[in-house]
Amino acid sequence: MSGGLDAAQMDRLQDVAAGYVQRSEVAGLAWLVARRGEVHVGVAGTLAAGGDAPVRRETLFRIASMTKPITAVAALILVEECALRLDDPVDRLLPELADRRVLASAVGSLDETVAAARPITVRDLITFRLGLGMDFAATGPQPVLKAMAELGLGVGPPAPDGPPEPDEWMRRLGTLPLAHQPGERWLYHTGADVLGVLIARAAGQPLDAFMRERIFEPLGMADTGFFVPASALGRFGPCYWTDPATGTNELYDPPEGQWSRPPAFPSGGAGLVSTVDDYFAFAEMLRAGGVYEGKRVLSHPSVEAMTTDQLTPEQRAASGPDRAGAMGWGFGVAVQVRRIGPTRSVGTYGWDGGLGSSWATDPREDLIGILLTNQAWRSASPPPVCQDFWTCAYAAIDD
Repeated sequence: MSGGLDAAQMDRLQDVAAGYVQRSEVAGLAWLVARRGEVHVGVAGTLAAGGDAPVRRETLFRIASMTKPITAVAALILVEECALRLDDPVDRLLPELADRRVLASAVGSLDETVAAARPITVRDLITFRLGLGMDFAATGPQPVLKAMAELGLGVGPPAPDGPPEPDEWMRRLGTLPLAHQPGERWLYHTGADVLGVLIARAAGQPLDAFMRERIFEPLGMADTGFFVPASALGRFGPCYWTDPATGTNELYDPPEGQWSRPPAFPSGGAGLVSTVDDYFAFAEMLRAGGVYEGKRVLSHPSVEAMTTDQLTPEQRAASGPDRAGAMGWGFGVAVQVRRIGPTRSVGTYGWDGGLGSSWATDPREDLIGILLTNQAWRSASPPPVCQDFWTCAYAAIDD
């Protein structure tokens, strides 16, 4: 089936991807580009730097923050079943977050607080406006974030061995004030982890079990989960990161490391591993309005709400998902609100993972792209391999 993708440009994408491996900038990667039923998949490199085992289409990668959209879908399933309501306070299921105090100044002392103007709602969690999280625009200290790190609440790079089990995680979080009033400011990450706990309590089962039954099994995502079982470790390689002090590439996590066993805290923000085909099934379900191979996971109104920017212009300008202010935030996904180059039309939605992954769906072009690598990003800005992947994917559009 022809989807209007130029074959020569797809070959160029593969050559560009392979170049990163040849220059030892990335040990291994897998990519997928789909348009109007036409699907191209490519791989390059090895599971481990200097190793012999090649990356294959079924290779497992740590997808880090590409977990967040899946957690949002899990929450919306419960909203559709009336187990959650977007504008209800979370106090009943998350009493640890009732009667919040808020820092008088976001950079001030944890002891100087005021009362929260209103309770935290489900909508606050799913749009990252609960008042807790990483402030991308901050240039000074973030006292609450520092305190969260000291309590072992997992605010740095994904590390499944770190956080305690969900009830203890919530207990510790409940000892801290909010950095901002509920609904006031977009702050990254923490909302997804709290949302994961809320989902488990609302569903009456662990987050991983709920995702497996309601998302992964209907979509055939057999390789997606919060850890890699022993039988699949041969398809799972190390993850690498660049030491900012030395510029050298170092091992971040070995295959038998933190993702080789079930975590105490299944992180709705950054915990999953997956493959290009598994994540494509998830992306295709959203592209098709909540349906995959005849199985409905979400209604199309829920998908439309999820992929619509929920931030105010003032919130995007103050602290949004990107420095250019071209992205807003829906429910667990970034949404392109202004086009700033030849990639990503207005309305494109998706998100990236700091351990080396990227996904977006462009409804205007009917284009899905997924890139999974075993090389962590060096900063919040997409690395060259990610930028070049998207450049090549859009350059292949041939109609």
